Amino acid sequence: MISKIFKAISAQLNKLANLFWEADPIAVMQLEADQAVEKLKEGREGLEIYRGMVERVLRQVNAGKSHVQKLEAQVKAYLKAGDRETAARFALELQKAKNELERNEEQLAMHEQAYQNNLTKIQHANKKLMEVRDKIRRYDAELKMSAAEAEIAKLAESFDINITTDFGQIEQVIQRQIDENKGKVRVASDLSSKGIAEIEAEERMEQSMADDALRSFEVELGLVSPETTPVAPLAKDLGPATEQSKS
Repeated sequence: MISKIFKAISAQLNKLANLFWEADPIAVMQLEADQAVEKLKEGREGLEIYRGMVERVLRQVNAGKSHVQKLEAQVKAYLKAGDRETAARFALELQKAKNELERNEEQLAMHEQAYQNNLTKIQHANKKLMEVRDKIRRYDAELKMSAAEAEIAKLAESFDINITTDFGQIEQVIQRQIDENKGKVRVASDLSSKGIAEIEAEERMEQSMADDALRSFEVELGLVSPETTPVAPLAKDLGPATEQSKS
């Protein structure tokens, strides 16, 4: 029963995780990368501690080599001096020093190999982490670009000016309003030119009457004689009728 409950809970957690991954996969990748960075930091700290131990063993090996060389020199010196007893005592100590040096060198080789192996693993992991970071940046850019392209495609489709779309209908309304405005302007222009000929004829008649009145005033004042007064255009118009009456 308990195992079933745990399985059900695990299934629900997996569903939540899947929803989270689907919602923001870049954030999930970034989280994994950050966790890997923390692990690499811990691994580097451990490697530094391990390297310190290797350095201590290396120091012991170097000290052992110096001690062996010193004992060898002492054994040779006592042998040359003919003191075999003292030479034998130093020879025994030399043998012990060589054995200890051999053990330390074996440990040093083992630790050096382990250090190099772990160093290689961390370097490889760091390289992979850099690749993951580059991949995250590339995926993030591609994801944003693809989302933008999808929105642009959707926008382009929605802005398709067609009579069946909202924009097409709005365009028709705008064109109709433009035509109506042009019609109003044309009507106003036509109405403004109506009666122009009558107005101009009336103005010419008024000017002619003014000229006649001025001539009459000039004759009355004696400024001009009636003979010099130009014949009105009306008399010219009556010319044919006069000739017909004479006949």
